[in-house]
Amino acid sequence: MLGQATASRKDMPVIRAARTYLYDRFKGTELIVLILFGIASGGLFAFMRLTDEVMEGETHGFDDAILLAFRTATDPSVPTGPAWLAYVVRDITSLGGVTVLSLITLGTIGFLWLSRRPAVAVFVAISIAGGWLVSNVLKLGVARPRPDIVSHLVDVHDLSFPSGHAMLSAVTYLTIGALLCQTENSRAIRIYTMAVAMLLTLAIGCSRIYLGVHYPTDVLGGWCAGAVWASGCWLIGRRILKRYQTQPS
Repeated sequence: MLGQATASRKDMPVIRAARTYLYDRFKGTELIVLILFGIASGGLFAFMRLTDEVMEGETHGFDDAILLAFRTATDPSVPTGPAWLAYVVRDITSLGGVTVLSLITLGTIGFLWLSRRPAVAVFVAISIAGGWLVSNVLKLGVARPRPDIVSHLVDVHDLSFPSGHAMLSAVTYLTIGALLCQTENSRAIRIYTMAVAMLLTLAIGCSRIYLGVHYPTDVLGGWCAGAVWASGCWLIGRRILKRYQTQPS
């Protein structure tokens, strides 16, 4: 009995070291992978269910009610709120437009290239360009027309589901936000960076509903698809980023 107790005490440092190693590994890498995998899986499931409901026409009541809630009861062409609010919302929605997202993406790629991180620059370019392609393919596949129950406060000419602004803002801002987090050691700064990226994505999506150019389910679909794409890209490209993020400039 004494020999067994002595052997157990000798094994304690080894067990503690193994436990610490496993905890650090789980905390540093595996937890992030699990979270990203969970977001990708949950987002894909939600997107598939939502797409099925949209194509069957089951969401019209929900969509129309929310669109009308943002318009005055007497005239659905007039948005609710003060007159300046429409101008603010138009400015917000431009943050998810082709021009702004292209400039932000090109600026990020140029910065990474000049910082001698070409692999990361290529990763960002492929991630965002791929998201753009997927968004257009999904629009053509569902072929949902734009809302006609309220007037559009900005000009639109393409299909409706999923919202390209919602999806591409999620892809762009979340990818760049996560990239910036890789360069920061401060937890507070990392949380702040991702919070800003998510806030921008949410604000842009909501602006599309207020302007009457997307159904709410279009925006929900765009958020889901964008989260799936961004999470999938990070799962694939994480090894590349980890290898090159500390490369000297």
